[in-house]
Amino acid sequence: MTLLGGKKCRASPAIRRRDRDKEGRRFIVLKEFKDFAMRGNVVDMAVGIIIGAAFGTIVNSLVNDIIMPPIGLLLGNVDFSNLFLVFKEGTAAGPYSSIGQARAAGAVTWNYGLFFNTIISFLIVAFAVFLLVRAVNRLRREREFLLAAPTTKSCPHCLSTIPLKAKKCAYCTSELPSN
Repeated sequence: MTLLGGKKCRASPAIRRRDRDKEGRRFIVLKEFKDFAMRGNVVDMAVGIIIGAAFGTIVNSLVNDIIMPPIGLLLGNVDFSNLFLVFKEGTAAGPYSSIGQARAAGAVTWNYGLFFNTIISFLIVAFAVFLLVRAVNRLRREREFLLAAPTTKSCPHCLSTIPLKAKKCAYCTSELPSN
């Protein structure tokens, strides 16, 4: 019901039908979105992205905390995360002992040590993904092999197709040789 000049009146059938159609379209759009969002591939992708982000932090820790310190020790106590060249000094004159100090001074730096750490992280992630894909492909091949295994054989006497475990032919009743 709508108010018209202070009086209550009924909406025309055309207006009621228009409002009902709008509600129906909203419901259909929401239903389609829900179907899209809950589709298996979308949920799997979301889980993969979340796990991938967590895996990235683990790899960064592995590189920065486990792999790089021994390499730096072997190369004479070098901390790769603080290897940089200064292109232009900042407001405070150098030398700068760390990238953070150079950035605070406004210096323009070339951070090749951080780049080296990122490359090692990438190689570790790429190798882990390679191992994962290799394992999945191996499982897929084994599954295809198991699915392709024969379940029937031919009777040597009448050439009928019979189950693999049959000891007698169902068609000619002859004894079959054991496998």
